[in-house]
Amino acid sequence: MTSPIRKVVIAGGGTAGWMSAALLKKVLPHLEIELVESPDIGTIGVGEATIPPIQTFNQFLGVDENAFLRETNGTIKLAISFENWRVPGESYLHTFGAPGATLGFCGFQHFWLRAKQAGLKQSLWDFDLNYLSCKAGKFNKIQTENQVYSMGYAYHFDSSLYGQFLRRLAEQAGVKRTEGTIDHVAQNTQTGFVEALQLKNGKQLKGDMFIDCTGMQGLLLQKALGVNYEDWSHWLCADSALAVPSKRHEHTLPYTRSIAHKVGWQWRIPLTNRNGNGLVYSSQYLTENDAHDTLMSNLDTEALDAPRTIRFKTGRTEQQWAKNVVGIGLSSGFLEPLESTSIHLIQSGLVRLLKLFPKDEILASSQALYNRDSKEEFETIRDFIILHYYQNERTDSDFWQDMRRIALPDRLQQKIAAFKDSATIFNENSDIFRDASWVQVMMGQGIIPKSYHPSAGAYSDEAILSLMQKIYQAKQQPLGQMLSHDEFLTRFTAAK
Repeated sequence: MTSPIRKVVIAGGGTAGWMSAALLKKVLPHLEIELVESPDIGTIGVGEATIPPIQTFNQFLGVDENAFLRETNGTIKLAISFENWRVPGESYLHTFGAPGATLGFCGFQHFWLRAKQAGLKQSLWDFDLNYLSCKAGKFNKIQTENQVYSMGYAYHFDSSLYGQFLRRLAEQAGVKRTEGTIDHVAQNTQTGFVEALQLKNGKQLKGDMFIDCTGMQGLLLQKALGVNYEDWSHWLCADSALAVPSKRHEHTLPYTRSIAHKVGWQWRIPLTNRNGNGLVYSSQYLTENDAHDTLMSNLDTEALDAPRTIRFKTGRTEQQWAKNVVGIGLSSGFLEPLESTSIHLIQSGLVRLLKLFPKDEILASSQALYNRDSKEEFETIRDFIILHYYQNERTDSDFWQDMRRIALPDRLQQKIAAFKDSATIFNENSDIFRDASWVQVMMGQGIIPKSYHPSAGAYSDEAILSLMQKIYQAKQQPLGQMLSHDEFLTRFTAAK
């Protein structure tokens, strides 16, 4: 394909489609961008919890944060609470903060382990401001360059409202929206490149490049171009979810709850107008009726609707950019929402595409780089999710015992071994979860390292305990100036 890229057609709306439209038009305003969406196709809507890079995306688009929170019924997310994952009755937080402070050439966990040896009573999480804020139910923005007081945060929001919010921005910027259902994908008989989308109403949408945001249908990437789907269900066997909204809780928690059951796990996501709830499970171990009963009997507020069923297959397309089609969102792969990565994968896929966006022709070298980095990113997230399941000590069901028997991907096996031996974390460049995340989940799931870095061993008992006390006191200081989470939301989202 050697003609200049003048028009991009986005197949599908929802969060993926409108994130794509808004960002492409912002970065490449000279392009003609047309989005087609069907009124008959609903959105999946499991992406109501996010991770901190969503702030960067919104800021680049010029989104006003208080308007965004107000219009999407959004709340603040500081962490995920993992309950019953190692054993029933036990919980830990995976926060967006980092315990302690940077003390040298190794992570804070090394110094904490040395201090525990010297008699320290506090947990690793007691040195994490996000954790302390979650336990107090508080939040406030802290304007500081001091990393001791840094407090990363993301959002909970209604993903359908977020899509509508972005649609307004995109259309104001010049994106054209067409309503219709795709009937046929027209391809060049010689090259196989997609030339147009034929709609059931007779319209034809021609383009030079196409973004597939058709969700799990994968109408362009998988069905038209025949890109294979790599199945990861031998590692992550969950293939179903039930989702149901419930009444808003009296107090809005500043974190997501992930509650493990005998089979699978339940999410609780607090919005300002309701709670989002769901149960992710494997149909090999649990019937839909039993899944329904498990979910409905474990809601903490009254259900507002009947649960809806979502079927999926964990994995990814072998290519996420093929010919002149790029899959964004669920059309390119699915990873269960355990670590709230669905919306981030949309964002990172778009950023990667824009860095490699073709000027005059689609280059095989750019496609290869895109597909290589996409593959590695998906795999590192996959491994992080597998860690939660594999590193459990539950004995109450075949499901959890079978999870301990899975053959781990090599990279994850090495990661666990390094942490067990010496508290060492190593990460790939594309890993969106940095050291603190891996440390919290590994320790939360029961891995206590045998040793620590020699630089932490250079401290005497008295010196290491004194250092820890100073850091602990410093982490406590901002709490007095924080508002309750609900009070913050009320003040911050007041119309301006």
